[in-house]
Amino acid sequence: MKSEIIERLGQTDMLLPSLIGEGLAANDRVKARLSILQAACGRASDPQRRQFAMAEECRAAGIDPMPLKTLVNDATLAVGERLAAPGLARLGAAIWDDMAAIVRAVKAGDAALGDGALERLVAIKAGTALGSSDTLEIAQIAKLTGVSDGDGDSLHRLIMDLHKDLNRLAASHAEEVIAGAHAYGLRPQDRAAVETFMRGLEATRKLKFNHPGLATTATRTGERLIIQNDIGETDAHVVVIAVEPDAVIVTYTDVHLARAKFFTGLFRNFSMQWSGLERKSAAGLGDDGVFYLVSGRYPAVDGEGRDSFLEAIGASLVFLIDWNKARKVLREWVANADAIRILDWSARHRVGHRGFLELGGAELVASAVHHAAPSRIGFAERLDYALGRDAAIDFLKTVLRISTEALSLGSSVRLARERIEAALVGHLQRVEATLFAVVIRQAGLAREIAVGIADLLGERERQAAADGAALAARARRIEEKADRIAIEARSEIQRFNADRGIERLVNEIEDAIDELEQAAFVASLLPKEVAPRLLDPLVELCGAAISGVEAAATGAAAAAEVPEGHRVDSEAAHTAVGQMIEAEHRGDAAERLVTTNILSGEFDLKTALSVLDLAHTLERATDRLAMFGHLLREHVLADLSA
Repeated sequence: MKSEIIERLGQTDMLLPSLIGEGLAANDRVKARLSILQAACGRASDPQRRQFAMAEECRAAGIDPMPLKTLVNDATLAVGERLAAPGLARLGAAIWDDMAAIVRAVKAGDAALGDGALERLVAIKAGTALGSSDTLEIAQIAKLTGVSDGDGDSLHRLIMDLHKDLNRLAASHAEEVIAGAHAYGLRPQDRAAVETFMRGLEATRKLKFNHPGLATTATRTGERLIIQNDIGETDAHVVVIAVEPDAVIVTYTDVHLARAKFFTGLFRNFSMQWSGLERKSAAGLGDDGVFYLVSGRYPAVDGEGRDSFLEAIGASLVFLIDWNKARKVLREWVANADAIRILDWSARHRVGHRGFLELGGAELVASAVHHAAPSRIGFAERLDYALGRDAAIDFLKTVLRISTEALSLGSSVRLARERIEAALVGHLQRVEATLFAVVIRQAGLAREIAVGIADLLGERERQAAADGAALAARARRIEEKADRIAIEARSEIQRFNADRGIERLVNEIEDAIDELEQAAFVASLLPKEVAPRLLDPLVELCGAAISGVEAAATGAAAAAEVPEGHRVDSEAAHTAVGQMIEAEHRGDAAERLVTTNILSGEFDLKTALSVLDLAHTLERATDRLAMFGHLLREHVLADLSA
């Protein structure tokens, strides 16, 4: 038990069982040391007496026999009936230390009895020079080790009386084990609360794996049941739970402020009333002797609510072990707030982070990056930069889950690493799918312009009124929107260090939109009357452009699914590429027909120039779409080969 922090929390009753144990051990030691003192006197008085023969007694009391052997064997009588022995001062100091431990234990169980014993000890110590030097009067030794008659007192008499007191306290605080908790002096009604707390603790204990911690002690103090858990190895990391008739009081200490806040946050679904976090100082506890204390009160209005809360506390403690270490590892890959968010998720879903640390922690993630995405994620680059914040958080949650599953099920570390690498590849592919969604969106904008041009040409065929200016204005707005999307896409591609092939696709579809916007502008300037022999091939050319952008959208959507291993999607992408190339051929043929008709016919200059420019611009758009198709095919083939 972490005695110092328990005392500072004012829960000294929790220490009584361990103090009794320490007192009984000190009682064994002091008796052995007094026997050593007597043996030294005997050896000094009679040098022919056999040498030191108490090694086993010393070891049984937990004392190193070697210096005491020297003390006894080299003991001599000095002038004035005094014992002279090497190490006698150290022996005397150890005797007084043992007596202080015994008195402390008795006082913890019975303050009045302990105070009386302390007065006797002070008086006895004042009447002797034991512990001040390596010599001592033989008469004083006889007085210390003898049992006085009448009103006289002696060290031996005090030891005998204190031993009886310790035995009585030990009997009233006999240890029993309740569901794994070491319990002392409990009432029958306390058992259910202890069992409930331990049920929660045992439900998650396995998630600490080989890490020490979670030792639980329970004792009855007046009207309160006190449950204490050491959590991990840090001296100031303790939780004390006081179960009262109408409430449960939680006192928590931690050297890490962030972890203390995390702990209180785990109970946000309970109507807890938390105090503020207090900064405390204590030499030897935490960095610079600083730790933090927070207490909370849960009003237990009924037994069911109390049990639910006690079980939740027990289940939460394993997630505090090495919490700060896990946070530091995770924040190498995401922001600190997101690292805490991941740990909160792992606690609420009972995944934990100890498995992640056991399998390597930072090295585990770095290895996955090195093997699965060395060209996509740079050295020391954070995952939220490479994958995006949400995807990075989701991936690290997956890493924690896979690590815990691997250790819990006893599967191989190699398999866990392969699963983590596959998860990273999947997230990178989803990044590409997101970028392909941008390409599909651009294709949709291109289709809007092409359909607008087709509608205007249809109105010209029907000799109906058409608002060419509105078409040109709408096409310009669409083109500006497409430019903004392309800029954002390039920024995302650079941020994610994504496949530059996607950037080339973005560029090609953007160029196609530019051509179509120019075509809309030229179409708005067409004369009201255009001969059918010119309009017909223009309509065909516009239809080819529409077919090309529709195939571009279909092909991009299929290509986004190819990394998932869907063969049907690769076939769909290749089919779309063929349709884009076919559209370009149709466009070439229609553009040549327009050129032939103009050069072989008699048309006014305005009609000839506007129709010819419109045909050339639409044909260039289909060329861009064909180039898009070739790039898309390269991308799909690269994914399939990978």
